[in-house]
Amino acid sequence: MGTLEQITRVETFQTHPERYQHWRLSIEGAVATLTLDVQEENGLRSDYELKQNSYDLGVDIELNDAVERLRFEHPEVRCLVFTSAQPKVFCAGANIKMLASSTHAFKVNFCRYTNETRCALEDASAHSGLHSIAACNGTAAGGGYELALATDEILLIDDGNSAVSLPEVPLLGVLPGTGGLTRLVDKRAVRRDVADLFCTKAEGFRARDAKKYRLVDGTFPRSKWEAGVADRAASRAERPPRATEGIALKPVTYETTDDGMAYRYVTVALDADQRVATLTMRGPDEAPPADAAALRAEGADTWSMRAFRELEDAILHLRFTHDTVGLILVKTAGDAAAVLAHDDSLRAMGDDWLAGEIRLLQARILRRVDNTARSVFAVIEPGSCFAGSLLELALAADRSYMLEDEDGEVTITVGAAQTDLPMSTGLTRVQARFAQTPDEAEAALGRTGDALDAPDAFDLGLVTVAPDDIDWDDEIRIAIEERASLSPDALTGMEQNLRFVGRETCDSKIFGRLSAWQNWIFQRPNAVGDQGALTLYGHPTRPHFDWRRT
Repeated sequence: MGTLEQITRVETFQTHPERYQHWRLSIEGAVATLTLDVQEENGLRSDYELKQNSYDLGVDIELNDAVERLRFEHPEVRCLVFTSAQPKVFCAGANIKMLASSTHAFKVNFCRYTNETRCALEDASAHSGLHSIAACNGTAAGGGYELALATDEILLIDDGNSAVSLPEVPLLGVLPGTGGLTRLVDKRAVRRDVADLFCTKAEGFRARDAKKYRLVDGTFPRSKWEAGVADRAASRAERPPRATEGIALKPVTYETTDDGMAYRYVTVALDADQRVATLTMRGPDEAPPADAAALRAEGADTWSMRAFRELEDAILHLRFTHDTVGLILVKTAGDAAAVLAHDDSLRAMGDDWLAGEIRLLQARILRRVDNTARSVFAVIEPGSCFAGSLLELALAADRSYMLEDEDGEVTITVGAAQTDLPMSTGLTRVQARFAQTPDEAEAALGRTGDALDAPDAFDLGLVTVAPDDIDWDDEIRIAIEERASLSPDALTGMEQNLRFVGRETCDSKIFGRLSAWQNWIFQRPNAVGDQGALTLYGHPTRPHFDWRRT
């Protein structure tokens, strides 16, 4: 079967409804239904069975694809209903044996990916008008209830047995890793004392009490279940469609190279000895679409969409397949004016649904960069095109190095994208960069459209370091060597704290706070030791805890 490191590798993040193994997607007019029917024997690995509609990363890759596909291929859909094909169970959450047998890095990245998928579902509701309903026709436990929490409305069948629960603390010694705690108190406004009771009651609450405690929005007896769900879905779908026809969501592909991966617009070069990945994103070669009709004709091949989807795929592969990489050097190559032209083209299309979806897609993918547990340094050098949407990569980086050349040919350009692509906090990266000095943010935005050389960019606070030709090579080399010498655990904690500056939102709490705590708990003996709760789940032996509070 291979070593544990081998069997936690992920080959692809691309799929299609025709290849789904665990979800069934059906569409009737303005209502889509995603039916969960997990095939026990079809997990990503062979060392566990996906019993009781429990899920692994493969199930969530399909879910992510379905939500993304509805946004681009089916703009006529206004309501998405989640339900189960299996009797008495909606979803039992993340598969426990999968978690117990996975590497630490895989566990944490699995939780991060599932969180991003659920945040994307909420983003679809908030910005694309794709409302969602969790029609829990059986028990929703752990991650199954967390999926329900990410929807706009939760319905629970009142059959005397079905319940909702978050049993991770009492049963596994870990936290609800997909934002459950945060969504309970922040999104659903459940009182914290009630949330405390709920999260330590392993069996959860059935329909009556779940409704009383605002853990669900509505209940129906079995005799009225189908009609009740259909009525709620029809009510949610009573809005004009965004469009009558979508675009095909083509798969993202790459070729394996001697040192990494090569997409059309993105390349990744791996240096195993230094534990460094150099990710280069290339600007467009072609003119932007002239209007909305031309944009639809290009579809998923337009640079603004294809290049960012390639960035997303590369980031995910770095997370799951190359967990010893500690530093990503982000570079760009191409014509800054061409990048700005594509950005401006999308903005000029105003309320066109596809242009709007592409901007939302770019924002989501950049948030994956924010959420990635790797150090990120931007390297701005001759031939770079850090402008507009690609400048966001430098602003997302933990540090940026910009060459001060004698001719002033190395430049960055602030564009309209600097106000269009928010972080999970709702702040733009410029706002977050100058969280306590908003006048400096205004000064930077006031130079929109100007090609800024290194001294100007440094004075405006848009880059971290601006060495000249003499110091450039040594400065970069020393920075890389220094970063490689530091504890990866300490760096992850430091970066997650520093990246989410200023105000907090539900999303930023999930990634900045929950991820850090879950990362810590997943290494504690009380959870994953030989006698830990996660390790012994399903065994007759009770876990043994170190009772000292830390």
